[in-house]
Amino acid sequence: MSTDDKNRAVAAAILPLVGGAGNITSVAHCMTRLRLGLRDRSLVRDEELKALPAVMGVVEDDTYQIVLGPGTVARVTPEFEALVAEAPAAPAATPSADDLAAQGAAIRAARKARNQTPFKLFLRRIANVFVPLIPALIGCGIIAGLNGLLINLGWLPAVTPALAAIASGFMALIAVFVGFNTAKEFGGTPILGGAVAAIVVFPGVAKVDAFGQTLSPGQGGVLGALGAAVLAVYVEKWCRRWVPESLDVLVTPTLTVLVSGLVTIFGLMFVAGEVSNAIGEFADWLLVHAGAGAGFVLGGLFLPLVMLGLHQALIPIHTTLIEQQGHTVLLPILAMAGAGQVGAAMAVYLRLPRNGSIRRTIKSALPAGFLGVGEPLIYGVSLPLGRPFVTACVGGAFGGGFVGLFSMLGTKVGSTAIGPSGWALFPLLDGDKGLGRTIAVYAGGLLTGYLAGFVATYFWGFGARLLEEFDVDTDTGPETAVAASAGTTPPPGPAPEPKPAKL
Repeated sequence: MSTDDKNRAVAAAILPLVGGAGNITSVAHCMTRLRLGLRDRSLVRDEELKALPAVMGVVEDDTYQIVLGPGTVARVTPEFEALVAEAPAAPAATPSADDLAAQGAAIRAARKARNQTPFKLFLRRIANVFVPLIPALIGCGIIAGLNGLLINLGWLPAVTPALAAIASGFMALIAVFVGFNTAKEFGGTPILGGAVAAIVVFPGVAKVDAFGQTLSPGQGGVLGALGAAVLAVYVEKWCRRWVPESLDVLVTPTLTVLVSGLVTIFGLMFVAGEVSNAIGEFADWLLVHAGAGAGFVLGGLFLPLVMLGLHQALIPIHTTLIEQQGHTVLLPILAMAGAGQVGAAMAVYLRLPRNGSIRRTIKSALPAGFLGVGEPLIYGVSLPLGRPFVTACVGGAFGGGFVGLFSMLGTKVGSTAIGPSGWALFPLLDGDKGLGRTIAVYAGGLLTGYLAGFVATYFWGFGARLLEEFDVDTDTGPETAVAASAGTTPPPGPAPEPKPAKL
């Protein structure tokens, strides 16, 4: 079967299990997940969906999210969209209109109470601005790392300037892309947001004085671009309400760029520049003076932040640090949370020798876990079990403390891009003490996270009640179980299909 056929087969297997094309209201994807908007959540057959070989797990948020893994999701999503578009437009079958209304109201109320607080919605919008930039950050970051290696080795001197231009071009104009995405996300005209944000990186701002200081191109960085584009959206919306339609095409874009541009030059660039500098200085101070403690706290709390949706607040901070220093020193520490999950999963595998379902889940999810894709282990293993999720966080804390300790000792470990984690972060590592030492510290942090997560989970992750409930033979069919309890031989017949454990 060709790759295209395989991806279409995965999409075709998923579609009926989420209620069919008539139950789909939106289709999107991020780095690892297929995100679906659903008309009726009750039509989704969760257990059958999780049993599909290509599905690593499911997550419920403002959308129904199916974890397929990096690379796979980008190929399956277009096939899924095509199948939805090809299906006849018909409403999904439901028991009755009253049942549908009641189910929909309950689901919406629960989801709203859980996820749609104003603060979380704001963070989600900010994340939506930066997430589309991640592929370019990764690609340019890897090229920058390769270029640095070639320069250090003295190889291909005629090629390294070209690689430097390729790696740096996107970062030089990242403010424009941030402005474009911001205007799009907040309901404005994207190109106007990009036009206003372009002022931040225009070389001519070096001739402008604001607050007694001469501005410098790029001052304020992505935060300035974000603020400028948000302001442009509000100016544009005001113009749309008050400018006559006959003049709208001329007046609205002119006023939007002019007003937002003046405020950006004489206010936002200076303020955002001070905030950006404060972020960089605080990150450096924190790791130099309290690296071990800060790493322990950040590595231990990152997964709970992810569960609450608060990790999205870190995305603009990472981007600001990359823009300022060439790398973010926070991401390698936060990546240790995934190492704790891997160690915890290996301990669960050994502690539940009779639970074939959980052990199969762990074996299939561990390769992705080593590469930094933690959702299958989190949602399929540690979180449903409860205490192992906590001990996994302990493993992440020790790994983060290890990396933070070396920052205190003078060896900073950074990442030139955001998105990857685990072993996938090795090509993006950067530091101030040479690549070899940087890799060694990061690898030591991973090993510490694996070991601490394993030990904490093996010895303290299970109580007697949890072992009694989950250390059972999940591959035994119901007739066999009843016969065994009665001391008789079960009747002959075909072997029952193994059922996944209900976690």
